Amino acid sequence: MDVTGALLAGHPVLLPADGVYGLCALAGSPEAVRALYALKGRGDAQPTAIIAAGVETLVEAVPELPRPLLDTLLPGPYTLVLPNPSHRFSWLTGERPDTIGVRVARVPAATQRVLDAVGLIAATSANEPGEPAAASLDAVPDRIRRGCAAELDAGGLAGTPSTVVDFTGDEPRILREGAGAIDEALAAARLR
Repeated sequence: MDVTGALLAGHPVLLPADGVYGLCALAGSPEAVRALYALKGRGDAQPTAIIAAGVETLVEAVPELPRPLLDTLLPGPYTLVLPNPSHRFSWLTGERPDTIGVRVARVPAATQRVLDAVGLIAATSANEPGEPAAASLDAVPDRIRRGCAAELDAGGLAGTPSTVVDFTGDEPRILREGAGAIDEALAAARLR
């Protein structure tokens, strides 16, 4: 089964993102996301970000997102935690249904073709909880690889995940330092 077909059938897959390999599922399917969580060993209370094919796709799915901020930082090496007043994709938001994590990443061409075909995926790093992120398919734990219906190999990646910035409070908070420049993210906060 190819990666796009596996995603559309509700199965977890492995995809290369911009820095590390992701364990992914169709974002719009609560059942597919539950399968991803079970395979990762992730509890329902933990949020999972959406990776969208493009900014337009993201805004169509969650219209209340702050467009100037999206246009400034995306596509790029950032995961943005943003207000989600309509509680969209509640199966991805964990204990904070009023927020949502979103990405539009600069991904390998083969991954972009998959995203263009499905629109939105839920993605978490393809590693055991607490272990380093996988910069190659060989670094993905065997248990996770065996649980995926398909995988896409782009060779070795940089190995640095996205920078995660929470824009839901009065001041932005860096939740994880990663590939994205923190100064750029904080400067973009003035556009909200």
